[in-house]
Amino acid sequence: MSEPVVRIRNLCLALPKGADRPHAVEDLSLDLLPGKILCVVGESGSGKSMSAYALTGLLPRVLRVAGGRIEFEGRDLLALDERGWRQLRGRRIAMIFQEPMTALNPVMRIGDQIAEMFEAHDLLTPAERRARAVELAREVGLPEPEQIVRAYPHQLSGGQRQRAMIAMALALEPSVLVADEPTTALDVTTQAQILKLIRELQQRRGMSVLFITHDFGVVADIADHVAVLQRGTLVEAGTAEAVLRNPQHPYTKALLAAVPSLAPPERAPLDGQPVALQAIGLTKTYTTRTGLMGKPRVVAAVKEVAFDLRRGETLGLVGESGSGKSTTARLAIRLIEPDLGTVRLGTLDFTRLGQAALRAERRRIQMIFQDPFASLNPRRTVEQIITAGPIAHGTPAREARARARELLELVGLQPSAAERYPNAFSGGQRQRIGIARALAMEPDVLVADEAVSALDVSVQAQVLALLEDLKNRLGIAMLFITHDLRVAATICDRIAVMRRGEIVETRRTADLFREPAHPYTRSLLAAVPGMQAQTA
Repeated sequence: MSEPVVRIRNLCLALPKGADRPHAVEDLSLDLLPGKILCVVGESGSGKSMSAYALTGLLPRVLRVAGGRIEFEGRDLLALDERGWRQLRGRRIAMIFQEPMTALNPVMRIGDQIAEMFEAHDLLTPAERRARAVELAREVGLPEPEQIVRAYPHQLSGGQRQRAMIAMALALEPSVLVADEPTTALDVTTQAQILKLIRELQQRRGMSVLFITHDFGVVADIADHVAVLQRGTLVEAGTAEAVLRNPQHPYTKALLAAVPSLAPPERAPLDGQPVALQAIGLTKTYTTRTGLMGKPRVVAAVKEVAFDLRRGETLGLVGESGSGKSTTARLAIRLIEPDLGTVRLGTLDFTRLGQAALRAERRRIQMIFQDPFASLNPRRTVEQIITAGPIAHGTPAREARARARELLELVGLQPSAAERYPNAFSGGQRQRIGIARALAMEPDVLVADEAVSALDVSVQAQVLALLEDLKNRLGIAMLFITHDLRVAATICDRIAVMRRGEIVETRRTADLFREPAHPYTRSLLAAVPGMQAQTA
């Protein structure tokens, strides 16, 4: 057996006083083998990202190394000073961060950011750096590399930004690559492309990769070895095949059981139920300019979209980023106005309402937003967040407060949570608060825009079960936007597949997964992480 490239031995990272446990990571020992991919898996708070930051010398100042060693090329990395890290980081150990839009400098061109890797280590001439930046952009599959290196991050798609981050990480040909959730925010086809790219580059360059993820589908696609962390402690480790096919620890088994299945349950048709929401010929076009003298760029975000949603039904809108899913959701709830088309809420023409009538009727359709951290006001208590809407619509304050506590119980939280602020809750709990806020208006329709995409698989499973239960108990119709076909299979009665602003296929969920009709739908299903392992 080869000697490990990285040895982590008995690593302990102490949390500050007042934290929910003494250590972010406790007594962790791992080996990263040459030319292999080690996936570190666990829920939020398991310590997987902190382990990666310790390996790259990027630990937050509030964390303290309380013990252990990280050995690389005969050196204990935990003993390095900042000068030592500057010489090592990027050149021998590099990192791909989770969110490229925040990791990239928004006021620097992509090529300059790649070239900066050479400048920071005083390598190559300026002309050589620029040429190498183009070569790296080409190697990671960026289109038209000579042009794209002159673009700014906001001018690239999410997948292109992630490829630019990979180019920066590979610039100095490191022997170890650390990837912290690099595909979490990407749609399935872009995710599949990035995973394939990382695997190909790793094999071509012989790198060792420490890959942080909470997605066992990703593990099935890319991992050679797997380490499972629970609350900072290693509970299971082994080859990917052994861990996935024969997990030993109850926590690993629970994580695998929480992964949504690609075998949707058979659901009874709801053809006899009244239509709660109907879209007829919805069209939305955006026009932007590329510069002061540039020609306008016209983007047809949504083109003649039509669907109906019945009482007690969940209709999924699925597709890649940029397919028009979220624009359709915002048109349905009138957060933006259509250029053409009609939205009917029951028998009401929702698109023709004036502002006064819209204010009165909007309570009938409510939205659950994607990011529970950004969508809740941090300066208001949970009670104030939930009661603001009903009170604005005339509900007496005492009645609204009592209803808020009932709703908190309904979504699985204690009534006492009403007195606390959002920062006192986990991501899954915040999403439950967002659901309670939407239900406070007693809507006929819920619009859930990627409502579980930011959650761990176990929390995701809990929220999906909650939404399914609420839909059945309250008879609410739900428009569910997602790029995750596993999630769609779990919760949707029917699915509408969107591509470039158009719905290309709408079918009952079980029928669509069993026999997709459109080539684009088949390509989406084929790109789901772990699909090949599941069908093998």
